[in-house]
Formats: sequence, C-alpha cells, structure tokens
Amino acid sequence: MEKLSREEVLHVAHLARINLDEEEIEKFRVQLKKLMDDIDKIKSVKDYDEEILITPVEHNTVLRKDEEGKMLDYKKVMKNVPHSTGNFVEVPVMLNE
Repeated sequence: MEKLSREEVLHVAHLARINLDEEEIEKFRVQLKKLMDDIDKIKSVKDYDEEILITPVEHNTVLRKDEEGKMLDYKKVMKNVPHSTGNFVEVPVMLNE
C-alpha cells in the first residue's frame, strides 16, 4: 500500500490544528492514504442522476379544501375531559426519561 508524503500529512494536521510527533506522522501516512482510497471507491460508484427513476405506483391524492370550521364550545369540551387543572387538560405522560 502506498503512503502519503510527510508534507501532505503535516498539511492535513495543520488544517486540523493538531500537532503530531514523528510516530503519529508515520501512522497517519498509511491511515490517510487508506481513507483517501476508500473515498475514491465511493466516487467511482455510478450515480443515477443520468436516469429518471419512476415509481411503479401512481399516487392520486385528493386533498380537501382548507376551510375554517366552527370552534368547539369550551364548556362542552371540558365536560368530556376526565382530568383537568384550571383551564388545562391533563394527559398521561407518553415519554419515559
């Protein structure tokens, strides 16, 4: 496996604002080259921007008109509420911490 040059590793270290000793430089020469090879493999994967992907399902969604409705009567609503505190409706806790 090839290695990156010492200067390339130091350049990356400078961009990352880290100091490397000689042992780390040698270690990263191999690791960064492997990482760059993996990135090249990903770049070589054929993307599908050239072709239009069409789904085999046709969606004919019909949406209703957005119209303002009548407000619910507060007193009638509060009659059907099992637990309340003041003007607030109490509901059971749904999330566990």
